[in-house]
Parts: sequence; C-alpha cells; structure tokens
Amino acid sequence: MNRQKNHSGHHFERHGFRKDRSARGERHGGPDGDFHRGRVKRFRRDELRLMVLGILSETGPHHGYDLIGKFSERSGEAYAPSPGVLYPLLTMLAEMDLIEETEAGGNKREYRIADAGRAQIEKDRENLDAAFARLDTLRTHARRTNAGPVRRAMGNLRTAAMQRLSAENADEELTFAVAAILDEAAQKIERL
Repeated sequence: MNRQKNHSGHHFERHGFRKDRSARGERHGGPDGDFHRGRVKRFRRDELRLMVLGILSETGPHHGYDLIGKFSERSGEAYAPSPGVLYPLLTMLAEMDLIEETEAGGNKREYRIADAGRAQIEKDRENLDAAFARLDTLRTHARRTNAGPVRRAMGNLRTAAMQRLSAENADEELTFAVAAILDEAAQKIERL
C-alpha cells in the first residue's frame, strides 16, 4: 500500500488516513492484549459487536449500563466500552435484527439476543472466542499489575519524607538518614 507520512505523524493511505501509532510511542498488541500507557486500546467494532451478542447469549437480557458492567467485570475492570460507543452499536444491532430492543419502564431499554444474533455467533464463533480470550487476558493482566496499593504507599512515603525534610530542625544528618531508609527499602524490594 502506498503511504506517506506528514509532519503531524499521520500516514496518508489510498483509502484515507490513520494516526501513526509508532509516532505516539504506542505498543502494538501482543499475547497480553493491546496496552498503551496503562490503557487498553479499543476493540474493533466487529469484535465489540460479537462480544455484545455473546454476552447477551450467555447471560440473558440487559440494559445498556448492565452490558458495560459485564465488560468491566469480565476484564477485571480493565476495559468497558463507553456509552457513546455501546449505545450506537446496540441501535445498529437492533436495526440488523441481531438483537431485540424492548422498553423496560421509564427511559430504560432492555436488549436480548435474537435468533439472527445466535446464528451470527455460530457463524463467527472462532472470532468471538478470540475476542473473549483477549478480554479475559485483560483481567489476568489487571490482576497481576494492580499497582494501586504501591502508588498509595509511595505517595505516603514521599509525603512523609518531604514533610520531615522541610521541618525547621532538618539538617544534613537527617537528609542522610532519610536517604539510608529509602535505599534500604529499595534493596529489600529488589530482593523480593
């Protein structure tokens, strides 16, 4: 394909343009999913379509926000489609007769899989299984890399050290004592 890169990092192609991911330092997907600075890249529209059908098939009818919660739950809170992505997708699936949309009181709508949706799942079972496997991998990765407690502890450490070092009676000896404690902690972490 004939491509040229302009000064803003875009590749212009015969069929339009796309942002050059490497220009932003974005990593491409691997066995652990597609990650970029801690965020998951969006799933392709066809993958989302299949996963919505799969979730409705496995767990029964849901409201839109319930579906978002199912994605979040299955991915270990690493991924959930935004309402701005999910609701137009649900409308499209209903227009394609792959799901049925019913009013469920008030402004809420409930979505359930239609027979055509089940047939679509069977037709694309391999792609659906691959998309769900990727979503499950995100959950596994999220469990391994939950750095929230570490970030909290590091914030506490920084605050305590800076408060102590900014005290009126802080001197060079105190600075060396704090540095020694931090060095010791770093060495203990390295030995884990």
